[in-house]
Amino acid sequence: MDNYENFKKEVHNLTKIDLSSYKEKQMRRRIDSLVAKHKCKEYHDYVMLLKSDKEVFDEFVNFLTINVSEFYRNPEQWELMSKEFIPELMKKSGQNLKIWSAACSTGDEPYSLVMCLSKHIPLNKIKILATDLDKQVIATAKVGLYSAKSIANVPDDLKKKFFTQVGSSYQISDEVKKCVEFKEHNLLRDPYPSNYDMIVCRNVLIYFTDEAKTEVYSKFCKSLRQNGILFIGSTEQVIDYKDLGYKRRYSFYYEKV
Repeated sequence: MDNYENFKKEVHNLTKIDLSSYKEKQMRRRIDSLVAKHKCKEYHDYVMLLKSDKEVFDEFVNFLTINVSEFYRNPEQWELMSKEFIPELMKKSGQNLKIWSAACSTGDEPYSLVMCLSKHIPLNKIKILATDLDKQVIATAKVGLYSAKSIANVPDDLKKKFFTQVGSSYQISDEVKKCVEFKEHNLLRDPYPSNYDMIVCRNVLIYFTDEAKTEVYSKFCKSLRQNGILFIGSTEQVIDYKDLGYKRRYSFYYEKV
């Protein structure tokens, strides 16, 4: 195949997604399989297809952003949030907690946050900012329809309260949806919001290079209030957390110092 470096530049021009910030071997393998699927001999041919076919373009962006999500992933970590971190943050900010679900994918995480918070705060007081760079997954998140597998870890009382079965799928309630504001945001390019009590960004940065991870974690720290909490995935860690301005509370929870 022709020059991958040129392909990365073309993709950046088209999508504003910087492929240089992703682990190349892993990402290139994913892209090559998609190029082959569309029977393109060269990257250039595939770029031309991306420019001319909206469905192929949308498929490519969706494919790149690796949307694998589920409600209450690693339930014990959410239990810890409910028992320890939400009460702790409420002592400082009351019921007006500012929480950002970054790279929120299909909405499983921000909606999990709403349900978790609902045990401590009335729904009409809960406001979550949820962002992702993929318009398609944001559209899916706004619909709020999920498979039984996606909601398997939701506690039974919350499942009963906030979901309605529709055929073999489950619709999340409008009262939960109203608590979440979805916006497009590229972690590697766009300005970050500020003064947040908690940022949740899980199982996304594992695909980034070490340099890109450090940049994102540093920006998250600046976005947090003093003693704000960063909640990451159980397979992730902030390597230079002390240098970046955090202290580690648990392997997946970091506090801004």
